[in-house]
Amino acid sequence: TFRWDIFALAGDPANPAHGSTIVGDKYGSPDGIYVAPSGRLWIQTDVSGSAINPENRVGAYDGFGNNQMLCADPTTRETRRFLQGPNVCEITGVFVTPDERTMFVGIQHPGEAPTGVNDPANPKRYSSWPDGAAGGRPRSSTIVITKDDGGPIGS
Repeated sequence: TFRWDIFALAGDPANPAHGSTIVGDKYGSPDGIYVAPSGRLWIQTDVSGSAINPENRVGAYDGFGNNQMLCADPTTRETRRFLQGPNVCEITGVFVTPDERTMFVGIQHPGEAPTGVNDPANPKRYSSWPDGAAGGRPRSSTIVITKDDGGPIGS
């Protein structure tokens, strides 16, 4: 036989219209999942650029912020926001070293225009990731995360 259960229905648990079953921080459009060796569940979101664009973020995604990565406890189902990405990006792909002291996370297409067609004359209209205002156009990146105390990520 086959048995399955829903871990969480995305949305804002404070808004009954969403029907969310999240225990903890709200999120929408979960798109990636990774189970670390410790059992921690890492969830990445990918809300479309047209819905998450800071210039017109309204409706179902109003108040959610940018795409994010969350850490969930599979036993209690408690979910907490771990990081939030730059404007109009997707958080995608995550991996930890076997000791979970180093984490790699993908930041994909930051600053993408809501229409999908960027203006070459103004490439930083929606984001200046990763270089800031003085840098060039936004670029996808892989970030590396460690803890100051050297402990496991998410602990």
